[in-house]
Amino acid sequence: MEVIFDIPVNQFNRHRSNFVYRGMSNSQWKLETSLIRLGGNYLDVEKPLLRSLRKFSEPDWLLQESTWMDMTIGQHHGLPTRLLDWTSSPQVAAHFATHEFQHHNDDGIIWCIDVGAVHQLLPQSLKNILHKEYAWLFSINMLSTIKSLEDFDNLGRDTGEFLLFFEPPSLDARIANQAGIMSVMPNPNTKIDDFLKKHPHVFERIIIPSSTKKEIRDKLDQSNVTERMLFPGLDGLSKWLKRYYETW
Repeated sequence: MEVIFDIPVNQFNRHRSNFVYRGMSNSQWKLETSLIRLGGNYLDVEKPLLRSLRKFSEPDWLLQESTWMDMTIGQHHGLPTRLLDWTSSPQVAAHFATHEFQHHNDDGIIWCIDVGAVHQLLPQSLKNILHKEYAWLFSINMLSTIKSLEDFDNLGRDTGEFLLFFEPPSLDARIANQAGIMSVMPNPNTKIDDFLKKHPHVFERIIIPSSTKKEIRDKLDQSNVTERMLFPGLDGLSKWLKRYYETW
């Protein structure tokens, strides 16, 4: 808790972090998108996946003709996409680093990325949008000038690779409760790990030794950071109860 809340005072004299966080149960895992983890010819199936999502969805599932909304909804419901999930809450990240019983003997990890520093590496056209909106993160609407993934990828080819964070709309209580944030890069084959190696000043990693997972897990439960709150509904409740009564 001391490490994740070591937040210096900002220019507004507030202890508000510029970081977003991603917790994982195994410190050896890479920051790979679900599209990359799909394997095989994943580069060729991104468009068919999104096209089929819209084609087979119920009329009220996809309310806008927006590639960004399609990807966001798809990612939220398990579709392989080039997006990666993050959170603005370090405690939520700690939950995802400690909740899997089958990995309790593995060191966990929390990736911490300074959004302000990363967004300084954006193309000027995107930095102008943030400046105009006086925003820390992009929203779906703020990305509306980029009509297609082809346009987005072309921007990366013209200006160089970059990492962009946006805040998805609160499609349901799960996104809101998890303080969800998503990242995206031009070119679905680009790996965030490789990008971060080139810009080591924009991130930190917190390793959670396996020997401390049980204590951290119990303290998160005591703080009500559980599946019951992060996945509202019977599924989340059942996951929480199952884990709570598992024997470590």
